[in-house]
Amino acid sequence: MTHLRELTQAHHGTGAQAELASRYQQVMMNTFGGPQRVFVRGEGVHVWDADGNRYQDMLSGLAVTALGHAHPAVLSAITSQLSTLGHVSNFFATPAQVALAERLVTTVLGAELGTAKVFFANSGTEANEAAFKATRRTGRTRIIAMEGSFHGRTAAALAITHNPKYREPFEPLPGDVTFVPYGDVDALRAAVDETTAAVVLEPIQGENGIVVPPAGYLQAARDITREHGALLWLDEVQTGMGRTGEWLGARDIDADLVTLAKGLGNGFPIGALLARGAAGDLLQPGQHGTTFGGNPVAAIAGLAVMAVIERDGLLGNVQRVGDLLAEKITGLPHVDHVRGAGLLRGVVLDSDIAAQVVAQLLERGFIANAPRPSVIRVAPPLILTPEQALVFVDALAEVLAGIERAE
Repeated sequence: MTHLRELTQAHHGTGAQAELASRYQQVMMNTFGGPQRVFVRGEGVHVWDADGNRYQDMLSGLAVTALGHAHPAVLSAITSQLSTLGHVSNFFATPAQVALAERLVTTVLGAELGTAKVFFANSGTEANEAAFKATRRTGRTRIIAMEGSFHGRTAAALAITHNPKYREPFEPLPGDVTFVPYGDVDALRAAVDETTAAVVLEPIQGENGIVVPPAGYLQAARDITREHGALLWLDEVQTGMGRTGEWLGARDIDADLVTLAKGLGNGFPIGALLARGAAGDLLQPGQHGTTFGGNPVAAIAGLAVMAVIERDGLLGNVQRVGDLLAEKITGLPHVDHVRGAGLLRGVVLDSDIAAQVVAQLLERGFIANAPRPSVIRVAPPLILTPEQALVFVDALAEVLAGIERAE
């Protein structure tokens, strides 16, 4: 144990960041580019880099650390479970696995036990891969996906992801996928027919710059798919688990398939496919599986996250603080408008300066990102306080005002 501690902690301090970044580039595949920072610890909404600098995390590791860093309830649950039972194969079950599945059905879906079923995976991409395979079990193969969509990097998830930059290096991908404009009811209605297995969409498009569909679009998608006997598949990997101020971004839409991940485990890898009604029986023994999915440690992390969200009234906090952020950011220099819901917000700028703004925010100790050239994504932990939100707004205002002066 001492040796492990030396390997991971001996190089903290001034200059450590540059050394660790250099070591990273020697041994890590260049799939992400060089790291912007090397972080060594976190607490609440803050993280610290290897040189000891503190940052307010307004991105939550891409909407993952819903309860912030090192949350005591999650830490206690994981530690207790690991000391009791860390893993069994899926030939067997554990109480935590069963309990989390029940909570996802009753609390997140709002359904009665026995009317929906759960498949556990390790990530959102894997949850979407499971959903893709489930759609093939309908006897149909055609999937309608959205322009601007992002569903993951594995082959099937990539097949329904629109961005050609992600898709083209790996073609041919699983086929029979048709892309239609997101939010366009007429285009969706024209595309769906009796050959359609499923329509897949995000209630809010995350990687496309926090794009919100028109009112009534999600219900129209439900009506159109039901009319043609197709499945409605909602990718709630980013929007689910309280991120929008509700358990689901599309809480009132009874989708056949719902995929979750990110905030469900607060950083512990977990994903889930939730399937209503007959869709829950599409995948049968031998047709899909996973070694680690639903292991008791991941399941107990999910249970702890849900318990804290309920105990601390975080859904309400997300709505209040999210609205405060949107209100205070609207009207800042270079801000055209703010879109999204809860604590998933896209700050839409009047020009392609998002990357510049994000870089300057990082220098000031605030983490955000730019999913599009003119959009800043803000997705902080659900525990963000109004005071912390206003500290970020002040920093963003300074950065934007500085850019204005430079022009």
